Amino acid sequence: MDELVTEQPNPRSQGIDTKATAEILTIINDEDKGVPYAVELAIPEICKVVDAVVGAFKRGGRLLYVGAGTSGRLGVLDASECPPTYGTDPAMVQGIIAGGAEALVRSVEWAEDNEENGRQAIRDREVSNRDVVLGITASGLAPFVIGAMKEGRERGAAVAALSCNERSRTFEYADHCMYVPVGPEIIAGSTRMKSGTAQKLVLNMITTAAMIKIGKVYNNLMVDLVPVNQKLIRRSHGLIRTATGCDQATAARAFEEADRHPKLAILMILTGRSAEEARSLLDGNEGRIGLALKAHESSTGSRA
Repeated sequence: MDELVTEQPNPRSQGIDTKATAEILTIINDEDKGVPYAVELAIPEICKVVDAVVGAFKRGGRLLYVGAGTSGRLGVLDASECPPTYGTDPAMVQGIIAGGAEALVRSVEWAEDNEENGRQAIRDREVSNRDVVLGITASGLAPFVIGAMKEGRERGAAVAALSCNERSRTFEYADHCMYVPVGPEIIAGSTRMKSGTAQKLVLNMITTAAMIKIGKVYNNLMVDLVPVNQKLIRRSHGLIRTATGCDQATAARAFEEADRHPKLAILMILTGRSAEEARSLLDGNEGRIGLALKAHESSTGSRA
């Protein structure tokens, strides 16, 4: 532990216990400002992970986050937000946390010490060479995470690691090593702070970029969202209007004709096709509106 950067005292927060409230907050904020720049340094490796995840999705595989404590909670959070945002199957992106569901709301820190339980979590999900296993740990030492990564690797999965320590043990078992050098925490060892912020940013980048590349986004609109409440229904109508330039009545009508699938409604309006025809067009073009529009223009041009 003495060698881990995230465990070292931060010289910029020495004496923080004697500071006024505004001074404490300024010190924290100044340190947080450096996190995105640390993430920037890892973009080349993040890119490789995104491509691996896209490949997994295209062959029917999954992305499985594995973490303990804060890292595990962040993985579960990112995974749980993919279905409502992008209309994905909940099994497509999964978060595995040491200690299970109880660890989401209370400290079960000792659960991270069991390597065999990490292996068993991967066995339980029948991980294969179609999948990606991503170990998340600030220190890089959690046996639960390392066990899961070892098991995933033995089963042929692509394995990635995200850590804020250059000497992370998880890097020994990973095909792709994402090192984000955030430096010492404001409170030594409190990795829910800068390390947690960095992890949240990287996980957002991975799933967002992957979803874009598999057609869940048109321009910069999340057109595959699942409208499960009134707010999301209104958002769907707005997405349709923004993407097509149509009026509210047209958007609402197409939304219902498309069985409340915004992406399908958008393609129907842009091409003038029926729901069935537009669905077939999407199915034949990787579910991507841009490709479907090109195919539509090609077919109508050839008929002309």
